[in-house]
Amino acid sequence: MPAQSPARAKTDLEIDRRTHTIRLTRVFDASRAQIFEAWTQPVQVTCWWDAAGGPLTACEIDLRPGGAFKFVTKSHPEMPFAGTYREIAPPDRLVFEALGATGRVVLRDVVGKTHMTVEIECRSAEHLDQYLKSGVDVGTSQTLDNLVTYARRRLVAVS
Repeated sequence: MPAQSPARAKTDLEIDRRTHTIRLTRVFDASRAQIFEAWTQPVQVTCWWDAAGGPLTACEIDLRPGGAFKFVTKSHPEMPFAGTYREIAPPDRLVFEALGATGRVVLRDVVGKTHMTVEIECRSAEHLDQYLKSGVDVGTSQTLDNLVTYARRRLVAVS
C-alpha cells in the first residue's frame, strides 16, 4: 500500500486493552503553542470539535485545574461533552476528566512539527468496551482530523 501524503494522512488509532486506553496520534505543521491554544480557547474549539464538522453551538472553558468545560454540538444538544480540567501545562500537556474517563493531550516538538498524542483512559475493560461500542474511537479520530484541517487553514490565514 502506498504511503499517504501528509495532506491525506489520518489519525493513528491504538486500543490498549491492558490499560483500557484509546490512544490517537497526529502530526501537525504547527507549533505546540498553536495546537495547545486550539484545544483551550473557546473561539478555536468551536471551529473543530464537532465530529460532524459543524461549529459548536456552545463552548464554555474555565481553563484552570478544577475548572469545568462544556461543548455542545448542534446534532446532539442534549448530550454535551462536559468535564473538569485536572492538569494544564502549556504548551505540552492537558489532562481532564469527562464521562467517567481521563483524557490526556500530550504535545511534543519533533523536527519542527508537533506530535500530538490523545489518550482516553477508561476505568475498566467494560467501560472501554462501552466507549468502543458507542464509537468514541471513530468520533474522536474524526474530531482530530477536523483539528488538522482547522490548524492548516489557520496557518494559511496568518501567513
